[in-house]
Amino acid sequence: MDRIDELAIFVAIVEQGSLAAAARRLRRSGPAVTRALAALEDRVGVRLLERTTRRLAPTEAGRALADEARAVLAAYEAALAGASDAPVRGLLRVTAPVQFGRLHVAPVVASFLDAYPETQVELVLADRNLDLIEDGLDLAVRIDRLADSSLLARRVGAVRRVLVASPAYLAARGLPRRPADLAAHDTVFGAPRTEAREWRFGTGRRATAVRLAPRLLVNEVEAQLIAVRAGRGIARLLSYQVVEDIAAGRLVRLLREHEPPPIPVHLVARGGPHRPPKVAAFLDHAAESLRRLAVIREEP
Repeated sequence: MDRIDELAIFVAIVEQGSLAAAARRLRRSGPAVTRALAALEDRVGVRLLERTTRRLAPTEAGRALADEARAVLAAYEAALAGASDAPVRGLLRVTAPVQFGRLHVAPVVASFLDAYPETQVELVLADRNLDLIEDGLDLAVRIDRLADSSLLARRVGAVRRVLVASPAYLAARGLPRRPADLAAHDTVFGAPRTEAREWRFGTGRRATAVRLAPRLLVNEVEAQLIAVRAGRGIARLLSYQVVEDIAAGRLVRLLREHEPPPIPVHLVARGGPHRPPKVAAFLDHAAESLRRLAVIREEP
């Protein structure tokens, strides 16, 4: 087996924490990954990995080799890119939230495929933040504040959490004038059952929480929208999810002066000094396209 390939497999094992996960990420067979690790350990003459109760962990020698291997692999990719004028080709795996991905990322993917005919894209839509390394993903659209500083991130816009209700509901139940009024209203609550049934307003020491007794709890955005349009109560959703309903008069935006600060929208990829041309090309293409979207445009 090629020795560069051995290093790539070893780095994948370290990052994934198991032979099986590394095999899935690299689209290799389990036995091939096991043989590569054994050959590498024979070559260096020391144990590179220790098995814990839950995953494989690198030994001190393994950590040192993984760091060196990453540098070697990055230099190798850079050399190949320079020798071949950095062709943009191959499979990209991209993830995004379900509704935002369907409405706004899928068209970006289509235009990217048109611009780069030697690429393929797998678009994975999920409303939870998938792990780029563990799930074998190249890029993600994140609608959230970023906790992982190791990711390369490009901010492309922002959204807000907004309160909405149908005109029929407001005609029957009245308009809330302040956040505390919401406790007396019917609400459609979208958070998981494990989260506190409350909505928070303001920031810092001035933040307040309004406890709710939701008439309806639902874990899917489109179902929330159907219920709110039908007059089942007040819901809190992201601004891009309700912009068309508000513009058409199907929903009314409430308590705008009490809305929390904007939530950033980022494109993220794994960090490092070098990344494949296909990743760099998609970052540039998607960032330019998404920044033009009115639904996530930064407000002054």
